Amino acid sequence: MITTMLLLALISTILIEFVVLLLLRERRKWVLGSSAVINILTNIPLNLYVIYIDSSVMTIMQGEVLVIAIETLWYFLFIHNLSRAFVYSSLCNAISFLTGLLAELLIAFFFKLLTQ
Repeated sequence: MITTMLLLALISTILIEFVVLLLLRERRKWVLGSSAVINILTNIPLNLYVIYIDSSVMTIMQGEVLVIAIETLWYFLFIHNLSRAFVYSSLCNAISFLTGLLAELLIAFFFKLLTQ
């Protein structure tokens, strides 16, 4: 069950962030591909930490800030522009986080409707 949740979170994050990068007009294949790599390196550890250790809102927000910092440095290695790397990381993570939150709320809403 946990493995399925982790894979679903990872795959959806990679797809969402890939689309965000395309919307930001990023076309370099090595940047787009590196997005998947850095998401594997950051998404899984953060989700495991939240699942097994601390799922408080503060911990999740601190984890997201840490992920943004790590991914900003990662993108900087490829695009050599710190402000653009920060924009990539911030927007990708904000949009994927909010999309996941919205999906979770919608699932809870429909589950509640179906079980009434």
